[in-house]
Amino acid sequence: MGTSTTEPPLVVDGLQINNWDRGVLERLRTGGVHGVNATCAVWEGTAETVRAIGDWYSLAAENPDLVVLAGTVEEVRQARADGRVAVLLGFQNTSPFEDDYRMVEVFHRLGVRVAQLTYNIQNLVGGACYDPRDSGLTRFGGFVVEEMNRVGMLVDLSHVGNRTSRDAIEASAAPVAITHANPTWFFDHPRNKPADVIKALAARGGVIGCCLYPNVLGGERTTRTEFCRMVAALVEEIGPEHVAIGSDCTCNWSPDFVGWLRNGRWRPPAANEVRPEWPKWPSWFSGPEDFPAVVDGLMAAGLDEATMTLVLGENWLRLFGEVFAGVKA
Repeated sequence: MGTSTTEPPLVVDGLQINNWDRGVLERLRTGGVHGVNATCAVWEGTAETVRAIGDWYSLAAENPDLVVLAGTVEEVRQARADGRVAVLLGFQNTSPFEDDYRMVEVFHRLGVRVAQLTYNIQNLVGGACYDPRDSGLTRFGGFVVEEMNRVGMLVDLSHVGNRTSRDAIEASAAPVAITHANPTWFFDHPRNKPADVIKALAARGGVIGCCLYPNVLGGERTTRTEFCRMVAALVEEIGPEHVAIGSDCTCNWSPDFVGWLRNGRWRPPAANEVRPEWPKWPSWFSGPEDFPAVVDGLMAAGLDEATMTLVLGENWLRLFGEVFAGVKA
């Protein structure tokens, strides 16, 4: 019997928010992850974010055998061919833009390719998933989306409120993403997305990254079979071209960092009803090295080879290719 020469699918993770060092990057390579949207800002302002990007420049320079900062689809594919991990820098908030739409182009020139509009609470751009009343996309938010479209930066709606998400999908001249969330029909959680938002996203060519973070997965007891069947059902619901994976891995952080993520600077730690703690991950997925388990689970859930190729990476690359080209005036 001959040995198959078919190359394994290219794997791109829609979002990880690790405390990055060489060890974490090696975990990605061990898991066969070829590209990743890496969060470099959540609550930070402009100056802090510039320094965070500088840290990434240093990490890439110190580990040229392992990582490359990518800004195009071609660079992601070349990184895979070279045995390196392609990192696309991203924000989980528009706080780095502060109140100046021009910062969109500035950060794009620095290498940022993805920006989530809000992170859990209202900001100058729009409403968030935990707001009791979602304001919708603001006037400033409309200009930010327009500028992101122009320069070629992907709009991410993962922690964004549902009204603001619908507004942004309608306002954007380019397809948008939900890089790391699940349908509410799978697990009803404020961070997950209802059917109307997901269908509107898909109708405009967008992609949703099904998420492994325990809070939106349903907890550590959720099985691999349940998760992978959800992915398969979503493929049937909105089409194989619109479903991907966004793990939301949180490797290498201290226990205190989750408090920073939840609180930022907008409320004191004493305002927490309970002390913030990292949730427990399921036994079958505790970090990027476990991506092969997800691949096996998707195969067991009945995804054919062509669909697997799309879901594991090619859908992200198709979306990146469309968005990163920018919208010409």
